[in-house]
Amino acid sequence: MTAIALTIAGSDSGGGAGIQADLKTFSALGVYGASVITAVTAQNTKGVTAVADLSPEIVAAQIDAVFADLDVAAVKIGMVSRQETIAAIAGGLRRFGKQAVIDPVMVATSGDRLLQPDAVATLTEELLPLALVATPNLPEAALLTGRSIAEDETEMARQAEVILTTGARSVLLKGGHRTGSEATDLFFDGTTLIRLPAARIETSNDHGTGCTLSAAVAAGLALGRPLIDAVREAKAYLHAALSAANTLSVGEGRGPVHHFHRWW
Repeated sequence: MTAIALTIAGSDSGGGAGIQADLKTFSALGVYGASVITAVTAQNTKGVTAVADLSPEIVAAQIDAVFADLDVAAVKIGMVSRQETIAAIAGGLRRFGKQAVIDPVMVATSGDRLLQPDAVATLTEELLPLALVATPNLPEAALLTGRSIAEDETEMARQAEVILTTGARSVLLKGGHRTGSEATDLFFDGTTLIRLPAARIETSNDHGTGCTLSAAVAAGLALGRPLIDAVREAKAYLHAALSAANTLSVGEGRGPVHHFHRWW
């Protein structure tokens, strides 16, 4: 049986994040990728210059088309900028009885805001209860919890606990925005807290890291891995993709991670 994963996210015309990064990640990890596009961005390594949201109706139609035919084993959700789109996605997941890896993409690496402020509550109320695992970074966790950006692991754990109250089954809180020699993430499922450290990679080619990590988790789930194994393997894949990122020369700004580092 072919392992199939679905990404529901925005398109990045520069190819480093969003739908493009997710499909590259699925392919690199041996998973067939399907996609539902929520928005089209005019974007490159230097930033986002325009965003056009697709209608909730076409988002829902894409979801229905994929699930009506493909045996999707895992779903990853990325950029969803509007309340109506979030509601359409949540409705689709409920119709087909699916949970998802939810990456609450609110701000691009460049600093551009990708989620409308009035959509944060809808994301919390509609999508996070359908999360098998939510994967916010520190600024996103602060927005979701209404707290200041975590400066230590104790506060990271508190914010993960708050996010679980939304109904998400688990949280992978990414610590890459902190300083220091390690980039430590925390996984928490309400019972077990697991620390996931990795040596920090010094590179300016880090565009799409969050998309890549959450897509890699979904790929692992599609391959039948237990959740914590999928998380560990995803972090190892991203670390390797970051380690090899400087071998790429793409654009003049923050370039992409090297999704195909094992082959190129």
